[in-house]
Amino acid sequence: MLKRSDLPQVIPVFPLPGALLLPRSRLPLHLFEPRYLAMFEDVLKTPDRLIGMIQPDPRFSGAEDEGKGPPLHLIGCAGRVTQFSETEDGRYMITLAGVSRFRLREEVAGFVPYRRASVDWAGFEQDLAREEERDPGFDRATFLTLLDKYFRAKSLDTDWETLEKAEDEMLINSLSMLLGFDPEDKQALLEAPSLTTRRETLVTLIEYALRGGDETGVLQ
Repeated sequence: MLKRSDLPQVIPVFPLPGALLLPRSRLPLHLFEPRYLAMFEDVLKTPDRLIGMIQPDPRFSGAEDEGKGPPLHLIGCAGRVTQFSETEDGRYMITLAGVSRFRLREEVAGFVPYRRASVDWAGFEQDLAREEERDPGFDRATFLTLLDKYFRAKSLDTDWETLEKAEDEMLINSLSMLLGFDPEDKQALLEAPSLTTRRETLVTLIEYALRGGDETGVLQ
């Protein structure tokens, strides 16, 4: 288990719209662009093997700075490379295990093709806790009923037995990562200060989707 003092002050960042990584969760990634292949090979040489997942900020669309790419949101989540495999044509399939969220301070210039940033880990101590976060007010039965309506509306299948047995954090975080919300909705889920507020945000997004995007509609 990493401590905050163990975390590096500069990490590579991977801007990927709609990709959400949360602490103690796992995110599979497919790397094929040369800059991200270079990033991955450099990361494997570091003791922590951390990659910062972060989303471009659409509020500044078109405001690319010095060819680096689009401006980024201030909050991301770092993951540790725990598994990888290489394909015959040189691509990588990797798995990141979520370690902690971070606040972006500033981007760091360097002679590498990928982006790096100075980051601050303060304020996200719960992310590094050994035990999973709990949601004391979680009404699982009501939540699963709502989720069933959403899955039926979207023609999605799932393993309900696994969902029913999952711990609060795994259930809420996995759904936050996997369900097809817009990038800004994913960012809201990432920035939720607690598991309870993430669950409340998730419920709001599901209800909004069931209304067809109509904030004043009635759930059927």
